[in-house]
Amino acid sequence: MSTSKDTVARILEQLEPLDVRARAMFGEYGLYCDEKVVGLICGDVLYVKPTEISAEFGSDADLAPPYPGAKEYYRVPEERFHDVDRLHAFIQRTADALPLPKKKPPKKAKPKVQN
Repeated sequence: MSTSKDTVARILEQLEPLDVRARAMFGEYGLYCDEKVVGLICGDVLYVKPTEISAEFGSDADLAPPYPGAKEYYRVPEERFHDVDRLHAFIQRTADALPLPKKKPPKKAKPKVQN
């Protein structure tokens, strides 16, 4: 089941004014905060990547794979969207706990073939 654009827009709106964005990935979305992947939006549900601070915001009962075969993430139930301050803290502190993404080396230009 793919995620609707309305769900993504609603989640991003709830997370304002954090530095967040969503990127489409295979019918679902990656959620970025401070340019770090902090979670996924799959099947119209927000899943947050587990880190050392996750236990402050969720329990083991909240752990679930966002899609078949995936590692477990913290599923954010719909009722938790009403506590905006807690949701903001969860996303921002998750981003703070994650390392910066590794920079990709520049692609080498292919040599031109002369005829």
